[in-house]
Amino acid sequence: MANVPKRVSERLISELGKFQKVLQAAKDRDVNEADTVTIVKDILSALFGYDKYAEVTSEYSIRSTFCDLAVRVDGKVKFLIEVKAIGLDLKGNHLKQAVDYGANQGIDWVVLTNGQRWCIHKIKFERPINNQLVCEMNLLEMSARNLAHQELLFLLCREGLAKAAIEEFHQYQLIVNRFTFGALVLTDPVLDVMRRELRRVSPEARVDNAEISEILQTQVLKREVLESDEGQQARAMLKRAASRALRRTRETGYAPENAAAESEAEVDNGAQIEGASPAITAND
Repeated sequence: MANVPKRVSERLISELGKFQKVLQAAKDRDVNEADTVTIVKDILSALFGYDKYAEVTSEYSIRSTFCDLAVRVDGKVKFLIEVKAIGLDLKGNHLKQAVDYGANQGIDWVVLTNGQRWCIHKIKFERPINNQLVCEMNLLEMSARNLAHQELLFLLCREGLAKAAIEEFHQYQLIVNRFTFGALVLTDPVLDVMRRELRRVSPEARVDNAEISEILQTQVLKREVLESDEGQQARAMLKRAASRALRRTRETGYAPENAAAESEAEVDNGAQIEGASPAITAND
């Protein structure tokens, strides 16, 4: 994730502890939604760095409906915020309302919060409209001196907005996850490497990619990773990436298609030269 600038780090360290006391006191008193909105506006200003009067708008109107707050920078709404009372558990129907607000206006990001919990969602403009939870933070459980916590807080900071930190974080999540890894393991380049490494262990072992793939799918990888919607999307993403790489290869004339064969030949030659290691059998 993006590095947190020093001045932002200092602000987070200075302000988070103050608001943790405010939030805990408000939670103990079980304050209502209107009072929670007031606290959230102060958090947006003092902790996250927005101009409370110029960049945080109350009761933002979208097609005759309203959301609680909108953050507008340089004349453009960057994200909407739906606020619930601090003592209220955040529910799916609360999120649906906020997502509907954003989808109607073409706004990508929606935050659902009760002051303590902050849930950042990416609106997916599909049919029907959907959303993805990108990040969730509990301000009462965070330490501003913890670098990982600072990086999460930075996602909502004005300075983070300028650096597109939340978009970068979202892209990282899309790629670095179990579904992508599961799909990646089953691609030919990775299967080629696994086959070559098996040959290093046992030059006499004659195994092909199809056999390795079958074992991975039936005995190693979880069914959820392979058959879920996320798994299918990951495979589609890798397929598109492979197609783009192939097009670039054709355009540039660079085609290292013999690299795998040359590498495997080196393995075979190495095994013949060493020759002393006995083949490892299934019983071993």
